[in-house]
This record gives sequence, structure tokens and C-alpha cells, in this order.
Amino acid sequence: MDFVLYILLALGSYLIGCISLSIILSKKVFGGDVRGMGSGNAGATNMARSFGLSAGVITLLADAFKAVIAMVIGNLLFGDLGLAIGGTCALIGHCYPVFYGFKGGKGVSVGVAIAFGIDWKVGLFIVVCFAIVAALTKRVSPSSIAGAVGIIVACIIFEASTPELVMAIVGAALVIYRHKENIKRLIAGTEPEFKAGSGKKKY
Repeated sequence: MDFVLYILLALGSYLIGCISLSIILSKKVFGGDVRGMGSGNAGATNMARSFGLSAGVITLLADAFKAVIAMVIGNLLFGDLGLAIGGTCALIGHCYPVFYGFKGGKGVSVGVAIAFGIDWKVGLFIVVCFAIVAALTKRVSPSSIAGAVGIIVACIIFEASTPELVMAIVGAALVIYRHKENIKRLIAGTEPEFKAGSGKKKY
């Protein structure tokens, strides 16, 4: 019976992660698919660039909330292991949503929720990492990568459980992989600085 519940938790968490508010908002409210604008990524940063800072913040909170739901349910069912399964599968769903042709976000917003789900100190640690790199570079991608590396470091420092550490490692690897094009541009010196859009509808 537990095996069936594990499968249902993983599948349910993945499907929760597949819900993309950025795509829904961009199509229904702003009149354009965010995946066809800017970087083409269905995440908070591209929403902010394409439709304004408020759209980006709303997207970030909605994406993080998906992971919170999955981790809370997982934790209630199976403790730390369930939390890790829920968070990891929600992250995979966010990055590769079956509802949208497997073209989703880069996992940063969900990763932040995962970090705070592990321990508030882990969450605070990666926020500080992100903020420092953002202040130095004025770019989101290296800040996100720094946060991804930071979650592993923080899990070790604050002695996270084994399932939580595994979730952090898998999540960090996925976030960094999803930034592969950004990494190429950073190396080439062509990665643009972050600049929020005007917030006007794109009709």
C-alpha cells in the first residue's frame, strides 16, 4: 500500500508542478505567450522582463506555492522522504510540464520553496547567496546558479536529512542544467543585465 502512495505522491506532485501560472497569465491577461517572448522561458524572470515586475513577483509566489503544497502533503504522508519526493517531483513538473509540451521554467522559484521547506536557515542562506551575486553582476542567471550551489552547501552546514540533501542535489543539478544557455552567454559575455518590463499588456 505504501508503494502505491509513493507513486501517487510522485505523480500528483509532478502534475501540481506542471501548472504554469506564467503561461496562463501571459495568455489570458497580457495577450501573449511568455514562451514566445524574451528568453522564451516560462518563469518569473521572463515574466518580469516581458510584462513587468508585478507579473514576475506573482509568478514567483505561485510557482513557489506549488512546491509548498507538494512538500506539505508529502511530509504528512511520509515525513522527510515524502517531503523530498513531493518537492523534487514538483520541480520536475515545473521545468517539464506535460500540459505545455514539456516547456516550462528553470526551477528557481520552486527551488527557493524547496530550500525553505528543508529549513528556514537553508532558505535564508540561498537568498543571501542570490542577493550578493545579483548585486555584483546585475544579472539573474549567475545569481540563480549561486543559489543552486548554495542550497547544497547549506544542507551540509545545517545538517539536513539524507532525503532533503538528495532533493537539494537533484534540484540544484536541474536548475543549473536549465541555465545552460545562460552559462554559454555568460562565458561569451553576452548575457544581458536584468531589466523589468513596463507591465503593459501585449495586445
